[in-house]
Amino acid sequence: MPNKKNNLVRQLQYRLPQIKLALVHEGMAADKLCPIASPGDAEKLLQPLRHAPEEHFVTLHLNTKHEVIGLHEVSHGTLAAALVHPREVFKAALMANSFAILLCHNHPSCSRVEPSSEDLSITRQLLKAGTILGINVVDHLIISPNQSVYSLRENYPTLWGQ
Repeated sequence: MPNKKNNLVRQLQYRLPQIKLALVHEGMAADKLCPIASPGDAEKLLQPLRHAPEEHFVTLHLNTKHEVIGLHEVSHGTLAAALVHPREVFKAALMANSFAILLCHNHPSCSRVEPSSEDLSITRQLLKAGTILGINVVDHLIISPNQSVYSLRENYPTLWGQ
């Protein structure tokens, strides 16, 4: 019987694409994890986004102590937009075993930072997805070249039910 099972597996291997998932850690030692207690803490890590010529949407992955255990670039867009889908946001968070995530994106050409209707809509969608998956969405930050970081949680607390 085991031979028939092995033959079936081998036959399937030739007919179906195989998928292998792997998480590759490329970075800091555990004793150098950066805690995030405020938007300003995240802003220090996200300084390079200030100077990016296109919009980038990234997530910071946090452990139970809200220390950064990883960063994932979800989308690299154009001057005015970056496509974001919950599947792409949470795929890396699940693989990294993240307790929480911090959403971040930049507005490269803005002198004033205010969320667009699309920013608010995707935040609502990601908050719902995070609740379903058991991954807390801590905040959604917007970075611009000319201002400090803009926190949607601080400016739109009702999105978080506060």
